[in-house]
Amino acid sequence: MLTSHKIALDPNNVQATYFARAAGTARFAYNWALAEWQRQYAAHQADPDLPQPSRLSLGRQLNAIKREKFPWMLEVTKCAPQMAIIQLGRAFENFFARRAHYPRFRRKAAHDRFSLTNDQFRVEGKRIHIPKLGWVRLREALRFTGRVISATVSRHAGRWYVSITVDTPNVTLPPAENQGAVGVDLGVSALATLSNGEVFTGAKALRGLLVQLRRLSRAVSRKIKGSRNRNKARERLAKLHARIGNLRREGLHQLTTSITRRFHTIGIEDLNVKGMLGNRRLSRSIADMGFYELRRQLTYKATWRGGQVVVANRWYPSSKTCSCCGHQLQTLTLDQRRWTCPDCGAHLDRDVNAAVNLKNMAVSSTATACGGAGAGLVRKREAKPAPVKQESNSTAALSNDG
Repeated sequence: MLTSHKIALDPNNVQATYFARAAGTARFAYNWALAEWQRQYAAHQADPDLPQPSRLSLGRQLNAIKREKFPWMLEVTKCAPQMAIIQLGRAFENFFARRAHYPRFRRKAAHDRFSLTNDQFRVEGKRIHIPKLGWVRLREALRFTGRVISATVSRHAGRWYVSITVDTPNVTLPPAENQGAVGVDLGVSALATLSNGEVFTGAKALRGLLVQLRRLSRAVSRKIKGSRNRNKARERLAKLHARIGNLRREGLHQLTTSITRRFHTIGIEDLNVKGMLGNRRLSRSIADMGFYELRRQLTYKATWRGGQVVVANRWYPSSKTCSCCGHQLQTLTLDQRRWTCPDCGAHLDRDVNAAVNLKNMAVSSTATACGGAGAGLVRKREAKPAPVKQESNSTAALSNDG
């Protein structure tokens, strides 16, 4: 199983300068190859006798001319331009397979990264050896053991990180506590409501830092483009965005770790997040919750602990169905947080009722999977355990599972 561990680097000024040069070299090679690809493809369309471009031909072409035309490329590791062209080839493969959009040119500051093959670096404890640079300190040691596949050094909000991909046996954690199944209802006022009555409000990082975010955004817009003051303002804004993302991910990690530690079977709903973002009154709050990231973390953490996540069908009426008798309402508006079942008279909380229904759905689907046909309320989807990212207190500096 391929597992990525993203770790913060602690470089000095010389090492940070080398990283910037290597990232610039990778970006230049990618953009050069993309321009050549477009030019050669247009020439092939005009004259079919001319060969079509490929990542292999472009790699050989760059190697033949870089010593004369681009001698500064030799100052950094050879993997920087080579891996950039390989990544461009994969981007075109995804484009022709209709899995991605047409490749775009990389921009400075937005795409500062370069990749290394496993024979060009090595990790020992809390340090990594980079070609033509030497040892660079890591903020923590590599957590996984196995065959190292590759590494990608990137810059985010002024900090450098390395993402190391390891081919390791299936990651296993201590099994979940024997607390049975649980249903998780996701919402805006409260991030998650469990079927046992527990309520998690969520970090709501964007809401808490929105005033500061607006102030820094105005500061950037008022600076002259290309000036040093604008670059400083952009760096401050980027650091705030990174802080918001870190706070959101940390809250999600704490919640998902708590759920997967205690419960073996977890029932959640398949939310149409893209459609929900169309509501202009709730779109900011919905985006601030991170529903997709919560589901992703639940899936791989439950897999590591031997549990499972059961996803209900998108049209499953978890909120409108009475968890006591099964009566289903025709309509239930968003402002109705509590309602009384007209059939059995039970007084229901909207979120808790939905979580209980999701729990019952997860238990019934698990039972039918073992002994009979399902009821059609569960969306069958195999868990994809890798690649995944570990729990983190920052974008890449990962904390222990806790």
